[in-house]
Amino acid sequence: MRGEDVLLYELEDVTKRFGQGEAAVTALDGVDLSVDAGEFLAVAGPSGSGKSTLLFLLGGLDRPDSGRVRIQGTDWQDVKGSDRARFRRRTCGFVIQGMALLPQATAAENVELPLLLDGIGPGQRADRVEHALERVHLSDQAHKLPDQLSGGQQQRVAIARALIAHPVVVLADEPTGSLDADTGQVVTRLLLGAASELSVAVVLVTHDPAVAVHAHRTLELREGHLSPATLEQGAHP
Repeated sequence: MRGEDVLLYELEDVTKRFGQGEAAVTALDGVDLSVDAGEFLAVAGPSGSGKSTLLFLLGGLDRPDSGRVRIQGTDWQDVKGSDRARFRRRTCGFVIQGMALLPQATAAENVELPLLLDGIGPGQRADRVEHALERVHLSDQAHKLPDQLSGGQQQRVAIARALIAHPVVVLADEPTGSLDADTGQVVTRLLLGAASELSVAVVLVTHDPAVAVHAHRTLELREGHLSPATLEQGAHP
């Protein structure tokens, strides 16, 4: 299900290059893309193809050399300074391969962090953290530190943190890359559940067809261009 086909993202003729002169590399070359609310979009492609660059642009962590990136009708180019960080925090959740959890903070404290940054009161924070950890089946691990959790549990904490501020999109960069196949499927299904149950869009970049097969739509990024991807036979678990 792709929500009610409510347009969330709109990319128009987006180009991003790195380097100068003959050494310049074009990561994105005139890319057009739309993403609907509640859509699970997978972007596949080899390492170094520009998948992470695309996520950085979608999350306002980088700026295109040309073209426009709009989220809910707001052009990232028009949001600056502290407003940009605040807008990102309230619209985008991030899940990355390395989890990026604070090592001295418990699972609950890691999940709570975006709410602290937004000045949410302690009572509301506690309720939302409890519900977020329930969603990823980690209520009984709330007081453990990251190094007391398995890799899959750590990634589930990262998903709970990404969802805690009720974002409109979760941007996931190889979230199963360091996990075994079975644990990766658990993480992928949690992201799919967020898309279908919460109408949160998920844009996930991966090189793993067993992950991409769950998406509503899969595109391949190669030589700076996006095109519909053909998944390998037998990719579905």
